Amino acid sequence: MPERSQSRPDPGNLSLDAAVTSSGQGKVYIVVLNWNGWHDTVECLESIFRSSYARYQVIVCDNHSSDDSWEQLQAWASGQLTDFPRNWSILPQSDRVPIAKPIRYVTYDRAAAEAGGDSRADGARLVLIQTGENLGFSGGNNVGLRYALARNDLDYAWLLNNDTVVSDSALTKLVDTVEERPDIGICGSTILYYDAPDTVQVRGGISYNRWFATMKPLGEGDLVQTPVDRQYIERKMSYPSGASMLVTREFLRGVGLLNESYFLYYEELDWVRRARGRFRVAYSPGSIVYHKQGRSIRTGPHDHSFDPADFYIHRNRLRYTSSFFPAGLPTAILRTLVAAVARLCRRQPRRAWAIVRLIFSAETYALPETDRGRPTGGSGASMRSAHEQHDGDSSE
Repeated sequence: MPERSQSRPDPGNLSLDAAVTSSGQGKVYIVVLNWNGWHDTVECLESIFRSSYARYQVIVCDNHSSDDSWEQLQAWASGQLTDFPRNWSILPQSDRVPIAKPIRYVTYDRAAAEAGGDSRADGARLVLIQTGENLGFSGGNNVGLRYALARNDLDYAWLLNNDTVVSDSALTKLVDTVEERPDIGICGSTILYYDAPDTVQVRGGISYNRWFATMKPLGEGDLVQTPVDRQYIERKMSYPSGASMLVTREFLRGVGLLNESYFLYYEELDWVRRARGRFRVAYSPGSIVYHKQGRSIRTGPHDHSFDPADFYIHRNRLRYTSSFFPAGLPTAILRTLVAAVARLCRRQPRRAWAIVRLIFSAETYALPETDRGRPTGGSGASMRSAHEQHDGDSSE
């Protein structure tokens, strides 16, 4: 586990001006998306605010949760919420107490946030944004990114899953890695299993085989102490894990935001593909993030005609392939048919038919033109789901 700093300022009461004068580091906006998961989000925030990095502001975008997340997050920041989950086993003994509160925070609706908020945000460590509807992974994160860009002081944005816990040096290590080369635009962390913190879930990101439309998490199953060849990982990595990825200001301005037409899955791959030839993808081995895989999407043995995971995994595989690598579309279609047969074998005929229909739907292949990540067409945002880091062969 990374070495922890011996002295840190009180994160709840450190003004942004104080952070600027105490550090020459670039300004980082940390974007965390919440949808019906305030328990996980609170634990994530508890770890973020222990960061050894000085100059950051945390943005939580709530995708119109129905579990009182909006109220609970404000109660936590105010110091009124004391009963929340925490896994002490992954924290040093000295950090096994809640962080000091209250934390200075401000709330905005989507319109106010995307305009950059107001002067109240200048001294806030936490910004809570109510998006007003479920915009999916890409749409919800984009609200936070638009806020950050509108503030005109962004150097980096760290997109972090709400079902993660981060080491206190995770952000520092990411920034250190990105600053090694001017052409690095996006960077991934070492993701460990939250419930098995000695085991790697993914090193940096995913290797994507465009001919077979398959994804392989790099380093999956390794012990954390296993020596790693960073250059090898970076050569193999198609895109960083969406559980933790740092992007630069230049990347955001040059490539744009996440494509909201995907809603869920494949948006990171699309993002990096659009940056091809302009920005390098990097891996920061020392940036340690613990991930509760499986918390965001819950799918089971039911036979509903619509299952969010099934729909978006298979639709977006076809959508991405047809847009960026049409030669691989026959294989992607075959893989989709195999998934449908697997559903039949599980006695889930309605889910199987829903997958087959995707192959013959014109909407599947209609990737709208984007305006810096904002689609001109619909994104299916009424469907309620959350986000995981990759599609996973287990879906088939």
